[in-house]
Amino acid sequence: MKLKNLTYFAVAAFSAIALSSCNDFLDKTPDNRVDLSTPRQMKLALINGYSDGNISLMCELSSDNFEDNNAPDDQGVRYNLATYNGYKNDDQVFAWQDVNNENQQDSPTSVWEGAYHAIAVANGVLEAINNYAGDTADVSAQKGEALLIRAYNHFTLVNMFAQQYRGPELSKSLQGVPYITEPETKVLVNYDRGTVEEDYEKIEKDLLEGLPLINDNAYEVPKYHFNKAAAYAFAARFFLFKRDYEKCEYYATMALGGPSGNAATYMSNVWKQTFPSYSNLVQAICSSTNPSNLMLVATSSLMARRYMSKYRYTVNRNAAKATVFGPGPTWPNFNFHPCFNGKLYISGGQEYGVYFPKDGELFEYTDKVAGIGYPHVVRAEFTGEEVLLERAEARLYLGKIDEAIADLKIWNDNRANNATTYKLVELTKTLLWNWYSKDTGGYGIVKPLHIDEVCPSDKYKLSDDILPYIQCVLHFRRIETIFDGYRWFDIKRYGIEITHKIGKDKVDKLTLWDGRRAFQVPAEAIAAGLTTTDRTTASGPDEVPIPLNVPVTNK
Repeated sequence: MKLKNLTYFAVAAFSAIALSSCNDFLDKTPDNRVDLSTPRQMKLALINGYSDGNISLMCELSSDNFEDNNAPDDQGVRYNLATYNGYKNDDQVFAWQDVNNENQQDSPTSVWEGAYHAIAVANGVLEAINNYAGDTADVSAQKGEALLIRAYNHFTLVNMFAQQYRGPELSKSLQGVPYITEPETKVLVNYDRGTVEEDYEKIEKDLLEGLPLINDNAYEVPKYHFNKAAAYAFAARFFLFKRDYEKCEYYATMALGGPSGNAATYMSNVWKQTFPSYSNLVQAICSSTNPSNLMLVATSSLMARRYMSKYRYTVNRNAAKATVFGPGPTWPNFNFHPCFNGKLYISGGQEYGVYFPKDGELFEYTDKVAGIGYPHVVRAEFTGEEVLLERAEARLYLGKIDEAIADLKIWNDNRANNATTYKLVELTKTLLWNWYSKDTGGYGIVKPLHIDEVCPSDKYKLSDDILPYIQCVLHFRRIETIFDGYRWFDIKRYGIEITHKIGKDKVDKLTLWDGRRAFQVPAEAIAAGLTTTDRTTASGPDEVPIPLNVPVTNK
């Protein structure tokens, strides 16, 4: 079902819906409303509470995982390659510019609308629960799911369209995103973007209130909802970003089966298998039976089309060497991680880049004869591997180095399952120290790291005795989350400075306090009255803070 047909809910006012559409919406009679008077009706409504916006392309293009094939490489080779369908969105995002002329799949508009759509559904259900006359225990699971949906989508928005969280005090001077907690029933609404600190406080409140209410027995297929493991995984990610490592470790452990659980059972099974076709591999990666997948979300995306052909931006050259196509501590003599043997795809020659089909397209035909329909990508929003690496990172800051190394070994050993021909070196503490202490020669090592400046902590420091292991975590995370977009968040968290070569002669650097680390809010939202993001002002300790907005009226 579509939200536009649920007149009980209101789409966020700053979505791309025209004012005339809002008026049509408000002119509906009460007889056409969806009646959310029973727990089952609330449960069914929440099926529509998961965003179909896909963050992968925006974040990957902005990160150091993608390169411009039109820029000269070491051999001086350059190509006159176009973006998919000539979309300017890709050019603008890669150059860290405002996206101002497109709202198709994989754009800021699609992410923004998808998230606020999900939030609107959650708020509608929460209002219905508040008005529910029956036993509150009957709607407990629905309340938990709605609160997690609202928290997670705001978490996505604030980390996309605002600067990185900088701790409780410094974040008070950073422009946030509107945190919507009630269904919208009016056309003209004042929206205050608030601060990053306010957003994080509200996210944490919703998260901690909703998590104990999650009940896996409420779902036919739990992995397509905020099940218990996914809720714990979200909590682990949230507290990692806050640098609350004790809570991150706790929730990551709970997501991986608890203190007595075996984290190895939450690793992907695709590395153990061979697949007769690309489509078989795609289906295995996004399968609900894959033990790695903690929560799956169907999105509208053209990701695979943009990666699989001879287009301008791809995982290529140095970006490929730092991820899927370079050596590492346990595979030092190979030019790609052996786990990808038989699973990497190359289009038109290796010089155009490589692709691992985590975002493989599943096409929904509306007319098979005409060959038309909707392209979908099923995203694994939370995976066992990502949670494991989050726990390893937290444990390093907690001084639990041996436990962190054990987590890294679990990840490495599972990836070695495909290495029948290419044997991996055993992962040890000494091996990691020696490899990631190198100044040169270790692909995936990016220096310096500025997490203590980005998010200062009196309790935790990136000390020299854990720095090589943190480099390992970031390298493994970069390999693990390739094509997911999460590398962009690591760049923001650690203040990593990166450079993009653009075209034949332009080189642009994203500096530590660069305002372009926050995406501009969509043009449609700005046209509706929302304050723009000041992407020209630095946000460092010695700079003028990004100005906070005053409430504006949506027109």
